[in-house]
Amino acid sequence: MSAENQKIKVLFRHRSMEMGGVEKVILSILHNLDPEKFDITVCLNLNQGELRNEFPEHVNKIYFTDGKEDFSRNPLIHRLQLVRRRLKLSRALKDHTISDRLLGNKKFDIEIAPTYSAFSSVINSSNTSSKKIGWFHSEINVPTLQPLVPDILENFPQFDHMIYCSQKIKDLMHKYYPQLQYPGESVVINAIPIDEIKKKAQEKIEPLPEGPVFVSVGRLHNRKGYHKLIDAHKRLIDEGFQHSIIVVGSGEEMKNLTDQIRMNKVQDTFILSGNRMNPYPYVKNADFFILPSESEAWPLVIAEALILQKPIIATDTGDVGVMIKDRETGYLINYETDEMYSAMKTFLTDPELIAQIKKNLETIEDQFDNQKIFDTVEGILEDLHQKN
Repeated sequence: MSAENQKIKVLFRHRSMEMGGVEKVILSILHNLDPEKFDITVCLNLNQGELRNEFPEHVNKIYFTDGKEDFSRNPLIHRLQLVRRRLKLSRALKDHTISDRLLGNKKFDIEIAPTYSAFSSVINSSNTSSKKIGWFHSEINVPTLQPLVPDILENFPQFDHMIYCSQKIKDLMHKYYPQLQYPGESVVINAIPIDEIKKKAQEKIEPLPEGPVFVSVGRLHNRKGYHKLIDAHKRLIDEGFQHSIIVVGSGEEMKNLTDQIRMNKVQDTFILSGNRMNPYPYVKNADFFILPSESEAWPLVIAEALILQKPIIATDTGDVGVMIKDRETGYLINYETDEMYSAMKTFLTDPELIAQIKKNLETIEDQFDNQKIFDTVEGILEDLHQKN
């Protein structure tokens, strides 16, 4: 048997590659799994997103249909392409023969759903002999997740192994659903490309606004809390505390947030900058980082801001309280506008606290051990394969 045939054949299924924490985790794993051991394929529903061409060369990428980047700019043709794409994708997801043909009728040893949105496509795969791995990044009790919970609970016991990105995510799952039949489980925190972050942070960008600048990086979803942050910002501005907030990211809340910013007349100081392939210079050049989310798991952006030694204000959700020591390496708050306002006011008026936090951040990267993370993932894959 050739060395190629002896490799463990692994398939990742995912929707698309818009800029986001899960997508960065996928890329981190793909770049660090040993290509001598693993033959890796990624199957995207849509060839879409800023990160769609960031896969390593040895990874085989296939997709069911084109991304919006490849569509016509003519509005009418664009709409027709969207309708055609929706039909094509629907057929591919319903008819296994279509997806199997696109995958070259290859029989994979392991199939991975890197987020709950891919759970059903992995569980319903025509390849009944493959081992199935789920990756779970969400707090199961968050109100906005509840419409999806029945499907998540139905799929969970059908996996051969479940990876949680934080201990808290696992604990919450067992707390709320103790009777569920759980597969084998592991907690694997997200890896941090420390050298890459530092290098990319040096890139030149346009000058940031004068005065203290808070930066945030995240998708513009309702649960990210930017609507509350706008209210806290407006209150501070009205009280004479001059500062700016820059949010790097895009998403479905863009219009609502833009309208809220305009209604509050803070267009000059609360800036939605859209997505950036490289958000790190914005973090590096700002004075502070803020994460106002209602829910997170083990947020990569917090680790990235820590690596860049930025004083952080963050809601105490998911494993944020494990990553940040309150008033030592950051400032923890609850998901409330008043607390966002109060924390930002403290950062703007207490230089001694800021100086102490910065001093404590000087050795922060010692707490991240990437190799241990990659070794753990490889071990899970190899152990499952041996059970085939």
